[in-house]
Amino acid sequence: MEALYLLVPLSVVVVGVALWVFFGAAESGQFDDLEGPAYRVLQDDDRGGA
Repeated sequence: MEALYLLVPLSVVVVGVALWVFFGAAESGQFDDLEGPAYRVLQDDDRGGA
């Protein structure tokens, strides 16, 4: 029972940090273009590198 006095506040803090990181990433534009990078990988690049 004493472990709950540590685990419940600790889990609330962990969830709070996870929400803070998620909303910070959403506000900075991290999730704006989800399809662009996937299509860019498939495009052929004929620059003649290696």
